[in-house]
Amino acid sequence: MSSAARTSDVLTLLASQESERLTVGDIIAVLRDRAFALLVVLLGLPNCLPMPPPIPLVCGLLLLVIAVQIVAGMSSPWLPKRVLGQSVARATVAKAVTRAVPLLRRLERWSKPRMSVFETALGMRGTGVLILAMALALIVAPPFFGQIPLGLAVSLIGLGLVERDGVVVLIGVVIGGVGVGISIGFVYTLFASVMSALHWLSQSIPGLAS
Repeated sequence: MSSAARTSDVLTLLASQESERLTVGDIIAVLRDRAFALLVVLLGLPNCLPMPPPIPLVCGLLLLVIAVQIVAGMSSPWLPKRVLGQSVARATVAKAVTRAVPLLRRLERWSKPRMSVFETALGMRGTGVLILAMALALIVAPPFFGQIPLGLAVSLIGLGLVERDGVVVLIGVVIGGVGVGISIGFVYTLFASVMSALHWLSQSIPGLAS
């Protein structure tokens, strides 16, 4: 596939692989020179839909590894052999890609290279920091629906990077801010609930507080 191929074309090629299961190494081999940006898109896509645990956790952890490497200025992604050998059903990838491609193609008709600040080394590292924050938020996102804003944000940022469109990146950052806020609120509420339950137990059970 040529370097001029659009994001939707690359993802369609990925979903059309003949294997019943795709390893992480297979996916990176298909993405090739656009592996960083398209891995970001690919890790965001499953979270654009209601997904049960541990899918957001796994995507968040992988995204965390990718974000750290972007911040470090690496030219291509590195993953441990154990991670490269992990596989996912091709049908699962195809389902996510099938739902995403119509939207991606509409965005690609509107998208164009602009706001080149994100193409600079400093801009890429700054974007990596933002992706890192979203990856952490994705790890602790409320189950089933809480990860959807983060999934959409991450996908848009990755798409903006591969299409060299800073406006799409900025839209993703704004949506990501909402998603990070939801995750922070969820963690705070969970922590407050646990502390409240412990306080109630210490008051209700004689001798527990001591």
